[in-house]
Amino acid sequence: MTTSAASPTPTPPRPSAPGFDDTWVVVPLYCEASVIGGVVRGLHEQFAHVVCVDDGSTDASAAEAERAGAVVVRHAVNLGQGAALQTGIAYALRDPRTRSVVTFDADGQHRVEDAADMVRRLEAEDLDVVFGSRFLDRRTELDRLKRLVLRAAVVYTNRTTGLRLTDAHNGLRVFSRRGAQTLRIRHNRMAHASEIVAQVGRSDLRWGEQPVHVLYTDYSRSKGQSLLNSINILVETLLG
Repeated sequence: MTTSAASPTPTPPRPSAPGFDDTWVVVPLYCEASVIGGVVRGLHEQFAHVVCVDDGSTDASAAEAERAGAVVVRHAVNLGQGAALQTGIAYALRDPRTRSVVTFDADGQHRVEDAADMVRRLEAEDLDVVFGSRFLDRRTELDRLKRLVLRAAVVYTNRTTGLRLTDAHNGLRVFSRRGAQTLRIRHNRMAHASEIVAQVGRSDLRWGEQPVHVLYTDYSRSKGQSLLNSINILVETLLG
């Protein structure tokens, strides 16, 4: 099913899945046609509901996502990952049965089992936000310089938001309905990650961090997980 960002939301379908039928997974999508089908199919092994926000892709990303079973919401032009997340979260919240919302990257670097564990923790501990962290264990392989840049972004974010996180720019997050309703993402580009942390820090939301394993493949590196992108994150964090 495909809809535009501005159109009314139809009653969402209820595909069968092993669990988490009250959770929506939001996937910001931009030119990931070669991998998005596999990402969506993997998510559907655990999660009944996946919405991909096609952010002005110039390839067949939307068609591949829809073919794999995702709901696709389209931006007519590329607005950036922050805008895509806000659109997807708003879509998920239109379903009155939604109890939690997962944000999940489109390039295959996140693991479905980590997302499922984070939802379970959110529910078990009655939290509003669970942030995924690459730095709570040693499974994620990062070169020294990239690790240093991401750590610098964490230090700045912690000083300016009031939270004490170990990983401020991990796209794998889980929100309760209350947590998702609190968000108002206005930074369209990478600075949205610090904006989310800042909004949680200013609220009374209950939060935690969960160790996750981020998979840096040759493909994900070619799509923006390079050192240059990490530096861009740091610069946008400082300017944002």
